[in-house]
Formats: sequence, structure tokens, C-alpha cells
Amino acid sequence: MEIRIGIANTGRELNFETNEAAADVKKSVATALDAGATHIMLADNKGNNYIVPTASLAYIELGTEESRRVGFVA
Repeated sequence: MEIRIGIANTGRELNFETNEAAADVKKSVATALDAGATHIMLADNKGNNYIVPTASLAYIELGTEESRRVGFVA
């Protein structure tokens, strides 16, 4: 699943793919924001970890979990 994170006062966004389910990512982000956490930690499918401060979050866009189809689909 692809994740795009917009960071306030920054012209670029953080974009990566993760093996986590969309529901798990939504839950961890919502829990961190509700608890007043200072940062959110996410991991991509290559083993990299990203720590994003919650005060700078502009948006988080979660892609679909559907795998890409190859070939002709009727």
C-alpha cells in the first residue's frame, strides 16, 4: 500500500510503500493523534523507518491495498 504524507511548510511530500494493512495504519495514526503524541513512526517495505512530527502533519493519504492486475481483464 502506498502512503503519502504532506508536511506543513514543506514543498515536498513523504511518499513510500508499506506492507501494513490500511486499517492498521489508520488505527496507529488515529491513536497517536488522539493521545497527543509528538510523533508518528511508520515503516516501509524496504525496512526504513520514518518518524514524522504530528504538529507538522498537513495530510496523510493511504492508497489501495489491491494488487495490480497484469494482462487483459474481461
